[in-house]
Amino acid sequence: MTTDEPVVRYEKRGQVAYITLNRPRALNAISSELVRTLTDVLREFKDDDEMLVAIVTGEGGRAFSAGADLKEINQAQTQGPGRTLEILPFRNINLWKPVIAAIDGYCLGGGLELALQCDIRIATQKSAFGLPEPRNSGGLAGFGLFYLSRTIPLGEALYIHLTGAHIDADRAYRIGLIQSVVPDRDALFQEADRIAAEIQLCSPLAIRSIKQVITQTRDLPLEYAIKLAEPVLEAILRTEDRKEASRAFVEKRKPQWKMR
Repeated sequence: MTTDEPVVRYEKRGQVAYITLNRPRALNAISSELVRTLTDVLREFKDDDEMLVAIVTGEGGRAFSAGADLKEINQAQTQGPGRTLEILPFRNINLWKPVIAAIDGYCLGGGLELALQCDIRIATQKSAFGLPEPRNSGGLAGFGLFYLSRTIPLGEALYIHLTGAHIDADRAYRIGLIQSVVPDRDALFQEADRIAAEIQLCSPLAIRSIKQVITQTRDLPLEYAIKLAEPVLEAILRTEDRKEASRAFVEKRKPQWKMR
């Protein structure tokens, strides 16, 4: 890889955006430059009305991301205690379009925290998952400390946190951390494209509303969640796409979504 290649590649394939972490020699370690670039790419994806689904993956076939760039963190800590790398590119973007994490190889530390910010996770058989911060740095996971236990059963989350150990793809699938396990990298992208195609059959406005409502209400008591969701649900009922769906059902054809 030459030095002028971007640390994150952004490629449009039809209405699917492929976002690739591109530091293979460093096992796609997450640096501050990568976080900034990834945040910019996600904003571009969000603002592009033609793009409906994103697939985030890692270059090289060895790692989705093996975690935060420890060299950069160590350099930062020499400037003063408490210096950390925030791996939250999705924060404050309000990205309601679906994002699929296609994981091939190590998905550790900050890499797992990044994958947890995606909506659907799929992985190859050789992939490994973990939050090794207590072992490697004597510290705690960042975003993962709060979100892992909201994604998988508490006992499984505590096992990952308290041991710092890796789990394999089969166990990650059994506990709901990932939604599919495939044999190899070729099958990984076939599966990612298949899921993206399934999503594209649905109304884009409905998909975005579903993600928005679930994201904003999942930690609220039911009565408050329903009240918060009501304006979103009512807005969907008034869309042209809702009427188009009804016509298409009667006429026994696929709907033609207009996103309005």
